[in-house]
Amino acid sequence: MPSTPDALPVVIIGAGLAGLTVALHAAEQRPVVVLAKRHLDEGATAWAQGGIVGVLGSDDSIDSHVRDTQQAGAGLVDEGAARFIAERSAGAIEWLVKQGVAFSPDPSGPLGLHLTREGGHTVRRIAHAADATGRAILEALLDAAKRHPNIRLHEQWMAVDVITSRHLHREELPRCYGVYALDIGAQRVETLPASAVVLATGGVGKVYRYTSNPDTATGDGIAMAWRAGCRVANMEFIQFHPTCLYHPEERSFLITEALRGEGAQLRLPDGTRFMAAHDERLELAPRDIVARAIDFEMKKHGLDHVWLDATHLGESFLKEHFPTIHARCLALGIDITRQPIPVVPAAHYTCGGVVTDLRGRTDLPGLYAVGETTYTGLHGANRLASNSLLECVVLGRTCAAQLLAQGPAALAVLPAWDESQVENADEQVVISHNWDEVRLLMWNYVGIVRTTKRLERALARIKLLRSEIDEYYAAFRVSRDLLELRNLVECAELIVRSALLRHESRGLHFSRDFPEALPVSFPSVLVRAARGRKLKPLGLSG
Repeated sequence: MPSTPDALPVVIIGAGLAGLTVALHAAEQRPVVVLAKRHLDEGATAWAQGGIVGVLGSDDSIDSHVRDTQQAGAGLVDEGAARFIAERSAGAIEWLVKQGVAFSPDPSGPLGLHLTREGGHTVRRIAHAADATGRAILEALLDAAKRHPNIRLHEQWMAVDVITSRHLHREELPRCYGVYALDIGAQRVETLPASAVVLATGGVGKVYRYTSNPDTATGDGIAMAWRAGCRVANMEFIQFHPTCLYHPEERSFLITEALRGEGAQLRLPDGTRFMAAHDERLELAPRDIVARAIDFEMKKHGLDHVWLDATHLGESFLKEHFPTIHARCLALGIDITRQPIPVVPAAHYTCGGVVTDLRGRTDLPGLYAVGETTYTGLHGANRLASNSLLECVVLGRTCAAQLLAQGPAALAVLPAWDESQVENADEQVVISHNWDEVRLLMWNYVGIVRTTKRLERALARIKLLRSEIDEYYAAFRVSRDLLELRNLVECAELIVRSALLRHESRGLHFSRDFPEALPVSFPSVLVRAARGRKLKPLGLSG
């Protein structure tokens, strides 16, 4: 690694839209290292189908987007954050276009783009690339990053923990100096000094048995920030996407909300539409309402799934606008132009996370976070569709500007990773068994509908699992599976503890013991003091 302060790189953990946005902006002035724990194209960005919000049309406005965001967020959206991001949405779209993102065109549309509509939006404002928007964005940004002389991309590298003043045994205000990272191929933990560390690891969908998320979504950044002493907030608000494909060969394939935005209808096996009994907005109600409605109908009728019917939209329309869904379903024997699609809710998005301001700063100086890893106040109790990609771009840019303005950290001699007291693991079955137990436990006890008794049972079992995993972690050399399991159980406990704090039903958190919303509500913030002095909290919208 570089030996002078000015040469220390910005280390970005995560190679999705959030991480690459920071990288491409920061690389104009600093060397940048991006770590991807699997292959570069395996993160959640590539799985995003619907699109990205852009306030572009003459029928749209910043105020309208903010209102839609607030309504979806069920009273917990930070209006300052929502407005800050909405005001920069057009610029985010323009920047992506300049990077070479091939959005679906419409010569008559704003910026020459076709805009679609999704649940919770009052107008068409979603820029998209057919039904594979995330893939189109990721390919363009990866291509730009690979060509940039100041960016190094490392596949199969997983962060273990951020290096703080505690590791240096310094009596000072806590700060971040770098990161310990596992070179998975070499099975060796390296010490990476950094001028700044950016957590862009995505969410924690894999803590649930059924999820639309890729295998990378194990809450790594949230867990690392929490262990470093940062606050986390709103972890009880896990968004369950209403329509994940139900098929024995494909348990993580998302059926984009844009399909419902274009008129697809939810039906029972006998063909009855049921959303009218749950919300006047029918299939275009916010995701929490649609997911609970499907869950209710499945339990009421003893169903494994419901049906999403798009056959009336026509074969040519479906093939043109939803080619990925059409092709994948057809490969599984489902012709969506002639048959309804079997769908079921699945864990989709983490609305809470590491508390940051609108410049990506966490409570720990030198440590930043962007994207689904964070809590900025934008999503409140439920994320409005397609605000996630927008948040990544807008705050990825402000984060890069902030860390560049801060200047590089002073060089410190960082301790090497110590493996002198550990040995190779003797039984991998311990990891796989605990991994399965955590995910099933969370699905059964901390899912779409919750009770206090279920949450308390989950917490008791999670504490036992944490004890087993901590003991295993202390005794054996680390592996990706062990690190992910350690992070998953950390995040599971954060979710349960947050849910136990909320004595109401709001947004994505529905409790049978507290079925009504309180007149006034606040974010649920968990605070953990760092060893030594407490960290100084930042404002949410500063």
